[in-house]
Amino acid sequence: MSHPNNKESSKIAERRVRVNEQIRISPIRLIAENGGQIGIVSLDEARARAAERGLDLVEVAPDSRPPVVRMMDYGKYKYKAARAAREARRKQHTTQIKEVKFRPGIEDHDYEFKLRHARRFLEEGNKVKLTMMFRGRQITHPELGRQVLLRLTEDLGELGKIEQYPNFEGRQMSMILTPVK
Repeated sequence: MSHPNNKESSKIAERRVRVNEQIRISPIRLIAENGGQIGIVSLDEARARAAERGLDLVEVAPDSRPPVVRMMDYGKYKYKAARAAREARRKQHTTQIKEVKFRPGIEDHDYEFKLRHARRFLEEGNKVKLTMMFRGRQITHPELGRQVLLRLTEDLGELGKIEQYPNFEGRQMSMILTPVK
């Protein structure tokens, strides 16, 4: 038993592109498989020419008068289109927000270690959320956290630009850097 949405989606696809027997309007403007124009011919003549070459008739511009129909191998065309779409999806890069957390009194080694992570995230094309976490009485000196965040933006200046300036959210101060294209 097939899913009801599959039938609907295949009907929609058929409506978008009419092939062979689905084309009803005559005369049509016929285009050869190499892209050259054959001209305005009757539907029966177009079907005969396509059958002679072992090709399909595919309606490419149904709204024009007369409708434009092209001779092609429709199965091969659909396969290439699906393959191109799959390849495009594979190459597509989705931008993610990666977070790196800091504390106001961070030591140099820890700072360098986390800076390398942020640098790598920006190089990969991701946004970086730099979060400064305050614990206990550290909250009374937010300027110490802001200094660390500003130092980070200077160190990452060639890779990222500020999208969101440092702002407080409870006991955390955060900012977002986006990669420079």
